[in-house]
Amino acid sequence: MNYTLHQLHIFLKITELQSITKASEALHLTQPAVSIQLKNFQDQFPIPLTEVVGRQLYVTDFGMEIANAAEKILNEVYAINYKTHAYKGQLSGRLKISIVSTGKYVMPYFLSGFIQQNEGVDLTMDVTNKSSVLESLELNEVDFALVSVLPRKLKVNKIALMENKLFYVSSSKLEIKKSLTKKKLFEETPLIFREQGSATRNAMESFIARNNYSARKKMELTSNEAVKQAVISGLGCSIMPLIGIRNELSNKDLQIIPVKGLPLSTEWNLIWLKSKKLSPAALAYIEFLNKEKAQIIDAKFSWINAF
Repeated sequence: MNYTLHQLHIFLKITELQSITKASEALHLTQPAVSIQLKNFQDQFPIPLTEVVGRQLYVTDFGMEIANAAEKILNEVYAINYKTHAYKGQLSGRLKISIVSTGKYVMPYFLSGFIQQNEGVDLTMDVTNKSSVLESLELNEVDFALVSVLPRKLKVNKIALMENKLFYVSSSKLEIKKSLTKKKLFEETPLIFREQGSATRNAMESFIARNNYSARKKMELTSNEAVKQAVISGLGCSIMPLIGIRNELSNKDLQIIPVKGLPLSTEWNLIWLKSKKLSPAALAYIEFLNKEKAQIIDAKFSWINAF
């Protein structure tokens, strides 16, 4: 056997996500690179680790046993690294965070300073949909979650990070008649929605319901990036978080359409279970946020105040 820790890490991620494509996205690697490493890893075993039925990848029973062993090996490697840092008097450990998709425009800025100050802390950040974020938190798979709507069924502690503004936007190439009333703006203009369960979609639907509109839905997409590209192309309009469209507004690919009652305003919250026994790294991160949050917002997000 001549497998590497890198191959173990990749194979474990493939077994978790049941997909080479999703594993490559999570690991920030190209799909061919992940496929090659999986093949090289498989070549060292006489029994198949995975199989493809139709277009779906499945992990075999033998593959699951290897994945369990890989997880134990990697945990031991992490433990060695943490102990080394601890003997050197450095903070060490793993910080696991799950964030909703739009949170990728926010969370890295609240993490970079902490990770740079504490080289012994390893970061795992999963970017996914709201339901998966809350599920991973409830199952105690992560230390923290970033959400814009607090869960009702979970008892959590929170740190409010910053405001989340949502505006009605369209392609700059799309001519929106100024004569259109707000009601007609929603009922006659095709609207692009996020998927069911998205906090952005919930806010959008609540606004439409409060105003008794009968919205003309054009399509439903599963990521903020997909919605943004659809709006830019002129397929329709949408209510979108300002945090994710700064460059597109600057480049005049998108325009904000003034609508009474907008922007909607929610709040980004970092949450964790009240029953969670936080690691030293997680406790240190909370302390870091309480101390540095205001400075980070001022340095990285002051541009929001112009809208």
